[in-house]
Amino acid sequence: MVDAFTEGQLYSPVTEHEDGTVEVHLADTHPGRDDQEYLRRRGEIAGAALTWDRGAEPVPTIEYTEQEHGVWSRVSRELAPLHERLAHPEYLAAKSALGLPTDHVPQLAEVTTRLEPITGWSYVCAPGLVPLRDFYADLGSRTFNSTQYLRHASEPLYTPEPDIIHEVIGHANQLASPRLAAITEAAGAASLRLETDEAMQLVADVFWFSMEFGVMYDGPDLKAYGAGILSSFGEIQEFEHMEIRDLDLADMGTLNYDITVYQPVIFAARSVDHLEDVVGTFFARVDDDAADALRREAAQRGLLPMAAG
Repeated sequence: MVDAFTEGQLYSPVTEHEDGTVEVHLADTHPGRDDQEYLRRRGEIAGAALTWDRGAEPVPTIEYTEQEHGVWSRVSRELAPLHERLAHPEYLAAKSALGLPTDHVPQLAEVTTRLEPITGWSYVCAPGLVPLRDFYADLGSRTFNSTQYLRHASEPLYTPEPDIIHEVIGHANQLASPRLAAITEAAGAASLRLETDEAMQLVADVFWFSMEFGVMYDGPDLKAYGAGILSSFGEIQEFEHMEIRDLDLADMGTLNYDITVYQPVIFAARSVDHLEDVVGTFFARVDDDAADALRREAAQRGLLPMAAG
């Protein structure tokens, strides 16, 4: 299972120097690692989030370049037919209701303006990683922390880390579904009841295998609703060939997984009703004792080496 440290590696670390400059530390394998202009731009965008006075100022506006708009447009264009073929109708209806622009990168304020009347959610900016509990606490108040940078233009259909394409095309479209938004909000509210890190991580892992990488049947057809799948040009074309398991909270909450590769195992709901009954109810009711019981169940079934003590 991914621990809090590994979860953080989804995002490139950010350092604010004494002279006020901001440095984003990209992995050696990142396609923008040796592009000095991209590194400068990433620092500039991260810096805008770091200096933002939340609660006192509007979310910073980023003046996106033609190249950045081009990346957004290319990904939007390439994903559109894949969504029509492989996304669940619940997501497609939400995507249509939200009506995100496809020809330019939307400002987070624009995302909020479109999303808030539908489900009451808003978007705020983040330089990169938001601590797990802070991120989930905001979900509990219908607030999504989003990065504002874009992936490197040399590989517009690939990103080794969540960017605004993932956080908006993936999550904002999902959050325009009242039913999917309610499940996400319940996961956030659950974090406020949990005292142990183990319980918090279990909730985050169930969220990973549902709202990030979840699939769901539409009649006999398997469709995607998870933001991680629906914002990934590659992953959306592969999920039908992965090992598909039924929703199983003990398995979802304790399964080992690697964030750097396509998920080899994903979990399927039979319907939106089924997703709400299993995952939504879990998020709505889970506490430390229930999380411990689930981990003990996982251990007894051989999903964990030992029960949580």
